[in-house]
Amino acid sequence: MNRSHTVQPLVLGIESSCDETGVGIVRGTTLLTNTVSSSMDEHVRFGGVIPEIASRAHLDAFVPTLQEALHEAGVTLDDIDAIAVTSGPGLAGALMVGVCAAKALSVATGKPLYAINHLVAHVGVALLDGGAGGTGGLGSAGRLPENLGALLVSGGHTEILRIRSITDDVEMLGSTIDDAAGEAYDKVARLLGLGYPGGPAIDKLAKEGNAKAIRFPRGLTQPKYMGTTEEPGPHRYDWSFSGLKTAVARCVEQFEARGEDVPVADIAAAFQEAVVDVITSKAVLACKENGITDLLLGGGVAANSRLRELTGQRCSSAGITLHVPPLPLCTDNGAMVAALGSQLIMAGIDPSGVAFAPDSSLPVTTVSV
Repeated sequence: MNRSHTVQPLVLGIESSCDETGVGIVRGTTLLTNTVSSSMDEHVRFGGVIPEIASRAHLDAFVPTLQEALHEAGVTLDDIDAIAVTSGPGLAGALMVGVCAAKALSVATGKPLYAINHLVAHVGVALLDGGAGGTGGLGSAGRLPENLGALLVSGGHTEILRIRSITDDVEMLGSTIDDAAGEAYDKVARLLGLGYPGGPAIDKLAKEGNAKAIRFPRGLTQPKYMGTTEEPGPHRYDWSFSGLKTAVARCVEQFEARGEDVPVADIAAAFQEAVVDVITSKAVLACKENGITDLLLGGGVAANSRLRELTGQRCSSAGITLHVPPLPLCTDNGAMVAALGSQLIMAGIDPSGVAFAPDSSLPVTTVSV
């Protein structure tokens, strides 16, 4: 790579960890294009993402998505300084498609290749400014705040992270021990006959219901799990949503057994309140106890209106500044991959080469492979 290009590298990012085929291009911290092709419609009849269908959809969508991204950015592959690709975590087959495509491009063009962590990329996208929907405002001069945390809530992940350095020092403070929040939404929506994806349907219906009509459990909030500030429990910052899903199922069964109409709107509102209540309370607790003063909310469930509202209220009360990227940059996309790749290049970190393999359970502490 031309040494002069390391100041503002032109990076192509490829994302294929689930059902979105994403190609993004950034120059330094400026977003040039964020092109996404989703296969969600192909999974609707199954009520969830089918890995084999997602993988085949990536194969079909990659070249057209790449061509569209290059056209929108007004650049060619020759202009690109480096390629970045999600190497994990995610669905194994879906990851393989993106990684193989990135390796082929790297070998064909001679461009250096960076294999990066999908979760850390959700944080990297917050560094983008200007361009086609860049975020702006989180950091200054392409730098993140010193005491930064990230709350990532999606169909596959629910985590609270501490970011000391986005290129080499990311710590997991807490995570779900079973279902991710978005996964719980999908399963409960199926129970209520609302279809897939469940998040938007439940969020919309919850506005018509009474969240206080039913009290659903908040997982891992008992003293034996929480502990104290002096002696933290084993799951102080962790979440569990499988018990909540079961509680909703039992609630529906009880109404049906009595021959009564199921109050779908009330159940949706009460379920959603249980999810966002425990997510926000534990996230804010983790921030307060770990000196985190700025919190980034990302992931597909960041689109949920009640989660955004309650996170904002509780962060404000705790003196924590909340940052939420534009919704197209919260969900999985290639721009976030390119953004993190750009940060790695500007930090002088060596490329990954082509010998790495995708890792569906890549730990968040591994920023790049």
